[in-house]
Amino acid sequence: MSAHDPPVPAQADRASEPTTAPVRQALSDSVYEDIKARIMDHEIAPGARVGIEAMASALDVSPTPVREALARLESDGLVVKRSLSGYRATELLTRQGVEELFEMRLLLEPRAAALAARNADEGQLDAIEATLEAMLVHPTGPGGPYASYRDFAALDQRFHDAVAEATHRPLLADAVERLHSHLHIFRLSSNQDAGDPTLAEHERVVRAILRRRPERAAEAMADHLTRSLERQLTRFEGE
Repeated sequence: MSAHDPPVPAQADRASEPTTAPVRQALSDSVYEDIKARIMDHEIAPGARVGIEAMASALDVSPTPVREALARLESDGLVVKRSLSGYRATELLTRQGVEELFEMRLLLEPRAAALAARNADEGQLDAIEATLEAMLVHPTGPGGPYASYRDFAALDQRFHDAVAEATHRPLLADAVERLHSHLHIFRLSSNQDAGDPTLAEHERVVRAILRRRPERAAEAMADHLTRSLERQLTRFEGE
């Protein structure tokens, strides 16, 4: 190649990036959702090993997107990585685990609701209200395979994250998000009746935030979490 020849290989590499990167990301997201659904539906049993090669074969993909998916699922708290034994699905929450999860939520989220009522800008108020409206359109809680309530579960988490984001307190918002409480509770509650009062409780939180009433917002969020805890603990009756 002379000094005047165009750098064809470099151009080719740059030209391929816009197409290959989205395709790879789409594959990674698809594998993540597939493995996540298997864990949520207990097709991968709590505590069971999740082998990278075996999962790649089952999904007809290379090991790379499986590794990427498992790293994301580890951050979600749905798998754990142990030395010498690889990844395993996390165990279901025990009664004590549920109580501790809600103890943390009751420390963080009523305060978040109060701060959101004080600090949310108009765009954040719109986002909170829009998330609630989307949940009203998809009023389907657990009661079947994860695929049937995935949207509801995602909206439930988005609602609580949106309230936390509106606090303008990044550390508080990050703490709420990192609990991943929706995944643990929905995984535990896969046979829950769809007609629970979650939406009505969310509405009370939203009304208080929109009306800029911090104390009422905190009370409504605390009431929602307390009632949700009571509903979850009924699953352990008789144990």
